Amino acid sequence: MGILNILNLVGGLALFLFGMQFMGDALEKRAGGKLESILARMTSNKWKGLLLGLAVTAVIQSSSATTVMVVGFVNSGIMVLRQAISVIMGANIGTTVTSWILSLTGIQSDNIFVSLLKPSSFTPILALIGIILYMFLKSNKSKDVGQILLGFAVLMFGMESMSDAVAPLKDVPEFQDILLMFTNPVLGVLAGAILTAVIQSSSASVGILQALSSTGQITFGSAIPIIMGQNIGTCVTALISSIGANKGAKRAAVVHLCFNIGGTIIWLTVFEVLNMFIHFDFLANQIGVMGIAIVHSVFNVLCTLTFIPLTKQLEKLACIIVRDNHKEQKIQTLDTRLYATPAVAIENCSKVVIQMATEAFTSIKSAFSLILKYDQNIAEEIRNSEKKVDKLEDNIGNYLLGLSAQSLTDKDNLTVSKYLHLIGDLERISDHAVGLMSSAKEIDEKSLTFSDTAKKEIKQMYCAVEEILNYTLKTLTDDDLRSAAEIGPLEEVIDELKNQLQKNHIKRLQNKGCTIEMGFILSDITTILERVSDHCNNIALCIIEANRESMGIHEQSKYLKKSNPLFQEKYEKYYDKYAIA
Repeated sequence: MGILNILNLVGGLALFLFGMQFMGDALEKRAGGKLESILARMTSNKWKGLLLGLAVTAVIQSSSATTVMVVGFVNSGIMVLRQAISVIMGANIGTTVTSWILSLTGIQSDNIFVSLLKPSSFTPILALIGIILYMFLKSNKSKDVGQILLGFAVLMFGMESMSDAVAPLKDVPEFQDILLMFTNPVLGVLAGAILTAVIQSSSASVGILQALSSTGQITFGSAIPIIMGQNIGTCVTALISSIGANKGAKRAAVVHLCFNIGGTIIWLTVFEVLNMFIHFDFLANQIGVMGIAIVHSVFNVLCTLTFIPLTKQLEKLACIIVRDNHKEQKIQTLDTRLYATPAVAIENCSKVVIQMATEAFTSIKSAFSLILKYDQNIAEEIRNSEKKVDKLEDNIGNYLLGLSAQSLTDKDNLTVSKYLHLIGDLERISDHAVGLMSSAKEIDEKSLTFSDTAKKEIKQMYCAVEEILNYTLKTLTDDDLRSAAEIGPLEEVIDELKNQLQKNHIKRLQNKGCTIEMGFILSDITTILERVSDHCNNIALCIIEANRESMGIHEQSKYLKKSNPLFQEKYEKYYDKYAIA
């Protein structure tokens, strides 16, 4: 085992880990969040949770990633602990898919068709196709597929390089002596756990073990404890992810650890006891890449079958280990752990945006009520609401900027951009609520009053603004383009109302039916209401723009063009509805 072999081993390991990460990122991105979204909407059916955890892990090729995802879901309130347990169990089975793919490197046959199944035979072709798709085509979908093929080719090349590099070890007696140490179950489990904890991927550590098996020096007796220990080592990633999370998320990580430690203790004990009486002769036999895949799968399936009936007990154990401190647990909807699954992160961000909109719109409605009857308590609520909306804008903005740095699909990029624009308009609407409140406070402090006619006109304009706010909230909540189509024409009518109210005030002023001071306040109020409608229109246009690809040119015109007959028809409807003499 010379220096060149060591360099080839290190290089092969680097390529193997890079290929796994590169391929996994592309697989996750290409899934477009669909599998994660399904997983986030889990029911209490533990068998469905098991299958979904298996499916997601098989797709993204990492049980650690799935478990971290689950920790994020529990921390964000998307999933409860009981649902998470079955998904974690499914992830442990799903991770065995990687070892079966890697087992293809062990195919040996003189038959040309069977030989073609060996990765070294077809990965060069996959690499060539992948590089063409990745470098020369502009479509993001093609680039993602190219990245998957390239990642797989690099992974397999790294696997072959590691196998070739360690091949001379078969003639090194010292290497065999080291491996004999791992026939001791405790040492084998520790070795597997430490290796996996360091590289934070059980799939990768199993792959390394499969590469070492090509030396012919790895036996069933030394491989089985190592494989069991690898399941424990993979818990480190989830435990790190749970740091700073709420109690539920920490319990999900603890369940993962208890499940793997418990499964290892139970089945290693059963295996060793049976071996004492039966004396398994195969333990001294060499194990190949296929044998490692089989042991890995059988062990994970047995662990799952053992604990799937005990989900309630696992939940209770996690609650005992991570105790409640009788303080309210804050649900972190904007959880950076969800960056690993951008589609879910965006979906949860949308909930906070809607929360922000609801807060701002409620504040406007409360503020207008002060114009008619001032209440100091309501005024204080509006100030607090404005601070809350400002904080939400900062939190959402920072979260979206962090999310935009991730590998996103075109659709997700468009949605992130949409929300970054929306939160600015929502924050301004909240500011306008404070402006209305200030006008109401001035009226109260100076004991001023509007004429009955002015009151009636302001109420009429406010009713139009209230309707546009309701349409805007529905557009935001349901991505409702029908509601969005109502906003543009109504905003035009509100502009007309503002001008009409100010003209009417001048007439009343000339007839001495109002004062100049009240005119200034009326101008402030109508300007604020008109600007609120402008921001609502900005929100509608932003959402329409985000849906542009799914709309035809003719359909777009009915939302955007004032000359369009449908736009004009809606304008006239609202003009008649809110007409002022």
